[in-house]
Amino acid sequence: MSEVTILRSDRWVDVVAGEVRSPAVLVIEGNQIVAVNPAELPAGASEIELGDVTLLPGLMDMELNMLIGGPGGPEGLPDPMHGVKDSPVYRTLRGVVNCTTTLMAGFTTVRNLGLMVYTAGFMLDVDLAKAVDQGWFPGPRIIPAGHAITPTGGHLDPTMFQGLAPGIMPQSVEQGIANGVPEVRKAVRYQLKYGVKVIKISASGGIMSFSSAAGAQQYSDEELAAIVDEAHRVGLRVAAHAHGDAGIRACIRAGVDCIEHGSLATDETLALMVEQGTFLVGTCALADHMDVGRIHPAFQKKAAEIFPKARRMMGKAIELGVKIACGSDAPAIPHGTQADELVAMVDRGMTPMQALRAATVTSAELIEREHDLGRLAPGYLADVIAVPGDPSKDIKVTKDVRFVMKDGHVYKND
Repeated sequence: MSEVTILRSDRWVDVVAGEVRSPAVLVIEGNQIVAVNPAELPAGASEIELGDVTLLPGLMDMELNMLIGGPGGPEGLPDPMHGVKDSPVYRTLRGVVNCTTTLMAGFTTVRNLGLMVYTAGFMLDVDLAKAVDQGWFPGPRIIPAGHAITPTGGHLDPTMFQGLAPGIMPQSVEQGIANGVPEVRKAVRYQLKYGVKVIKISASGGIMSFSSAAGAQQYSDEELAAIVDEAHRVGLRVAAHAHGDAGIRACIRAGVDCIEHGSLATDETLALMVEQGTFLVGTCALADHMDVGRIHPAFQKKAAEIFPKARRMMGKAIELGVKIACGSDAPAIPHGTQADELVAMVDRGMTPMQALRAATVTSAELIEREHDLGRLAPGYLADVIAVPGDPSKDIKVTKDVRFVMKDGHVYKND
């Protein structure tokens, strides 16, 4: 193909204006969109005629983990013993497969939030991101967090799924287990040293962990402030796993940029998020699609309590105007099914166009890439997908991606 490509289809989504427009003629030069429906087309360009489909910006998933789930185990949640059975090498190869699966589903940019397994200190997601960027295999653009930072025994401590005996799979500050202000600072600095692009912390307990109540605040205000200070001084944002209201409020006070889950946030806390501009990644689809019958009875009990409250919280967050980005928490739902998150957000009160914005322009803003990602517009990177029908009327068509282009390269054309 020539350096210039013309994409044609019947429709395209202007996510900023909130409109579906016809027809769609995109001129792409290299890895950039240079024109949309221009009066004159460049001579000698290659043309791709897609027909009766709607073009969208590449979708984004702001909460997943490429290094667990996927091939070699049951669909959705990973094998509970994956932490002691999978070597770092095997885990990275698993991530290669999950990268391809995710890209083929139309998700061209993701945040990998964060490793919580033994890796001998290596940043597997940083290396995975480098390999994708260098074109070694198909995958989305990855914003890596390295190891999630959590206190001993907290949610995202690597023994969370298994409840292992002492001495099995010991962890270090370098792998994110940090207690007290000096250690959390060191943990952040270690992740920064080896190339992470976002910091992930565990600020409250979780559903899928033995050692913590889902709503309990895990880090002190002083520890949270130290983590945010270290990250913000070098220009990186902080994402916090937080279900409990007290933990969410502590994160907002500390200046955390994004709350993951937010299940038990009160109306007052959601209003504070609006006031402070704190993002929310609600991970709604896992409540609808997680195979709860396969998890430990203790986790089932937590899920039965938390999921209904999370549904109400998300509806209120939408109503109040919290900045909501799209995140699936894959493999809590299987890799490749991330469009179910858009469906779940609509189920909780978003319009289909609001859900599309959550997965494009709002997610781009969250990762500070709103200048070149999330829109079909001149000057933006050529991340383009195609779906049948009209996603502004039926969000479920995002589950049927027919065409995927990332950085001007075509990876799928059905």
